[in-house]
Amino acid sequence: MKNRLILLVFPIVTLILEILPYGAVCNFASGPNETHRHTFSYFDLTPYGYANFAPLLTAIATCAILVVLLIYFFTYKHCMIKNTKILLYIGIILSLCPLLYGIRNFSLVGALITLSLIAELILLFVTYKKTKQNPT
Repeated sequence: MKNRLILLVFPIVTLILEILPYGAVCNFASGPNETHRHTFSYFDLTPYGYANFAPLLTAIATCAILVVLLIYFFTYKHCMIKNTKILLYIGIILSLCPLLYGIRNFSLVGALITLSLIAELILLFVTYKKTKQNPT
């Protein structure tokens, strides 16, 4: 029970970081040589409207990860761990997509979100290996 509860910590932290208005970055030009950087929540539709799809899709993937882990928390079905790993791979790749536009489109909060997803993936590998060795 305690192991399953620990699995919920990183997705909740990731979700909190995604709600903060400092994750998604849009650079707006106010002149020929002048740009202004604005940050938004991952759930905000403004970056999505400016063709920055990755933050919103990462937030949706994080919500899916949290739902699948909650199902695992109550049912203890190991297929949910495999599904969570797949969703985590997708979330990690999506969270790194703003780097395709350049480092100016990536924020510290975005980096923390990526690190949190990677930490959850590592925790899943460690926990799943333990439960495979000691199925109780």
